[in-house]
Amino acid sequence: MPYRIEYSPAAEEHLRALTVRHQASVLDEVDRQLVHQPTSATRNRKPMRPNPLAPWELRIGTLRVYYDVEDEPEPRVVVLAVGIKLRDRVRIGDEEIEL
Repeated sequence: MPYRIEYSPAAEEHLRALTVRHQASVLDEVDRQLVHQPTSATRNRKPMRPNPLAPWELRIGTLRVYYDVEDEPEPRVVVLAVGIKLRDRVRIGDEEIEL
């Protein structure tokens, strides 16, 4: 059964801060990779160590999509944040986050 994709208000703001090209990359990859089996670890999708941001990360080049998966009452993926990774730091919106 496919998962429904939802974006949190914060994630929508993070997307708007990106270039149009990056926005398209994120939207395409999220639809391609997270609709089916979003909790299966792959080369670009992995569970994260406990952190205040999100339990899962999707890597798209230098872009990072942080998300959570809910199975009840219906299967859905909630995108919580979108950022750009530069070396060992991630920039989400106007903030630098250490994970």
